[in-house]
Amino acid sequence: MGFRLPGIRRSSSKSSEVPKGYLAVYVGEEMKRFLIPISYLNQPSFQELLSQVEEEFGYDHPMGALTIPCTEDIFLNVTSSFRRC
Repeated sequence: MGFRLPGIRRSSSKSSEVPKGYLAVYVGEEMKRFLIPISYLNQPSFQELLSQVEEEFGYDHPMGALTIPCTEDIFLNVTSSFRRC
């Protein structure tokens, strides 16, 4: 049984399609692929998460999408408070 957060879409890593208005990100050690609304980029807590990623890993993302190495739980916790703009 799963749950869905508003705005976030779980995506098959086999699919390279990203709908208009979304950004693909890979999260955690298992590199689970999520599609997030680009409006999340304006959220201060998401910007802080991206700053921490950039400080630790730079901008090299070999998966072809943004890689966020935190746990899936942390990612979902940070993004759960966002409302789709």
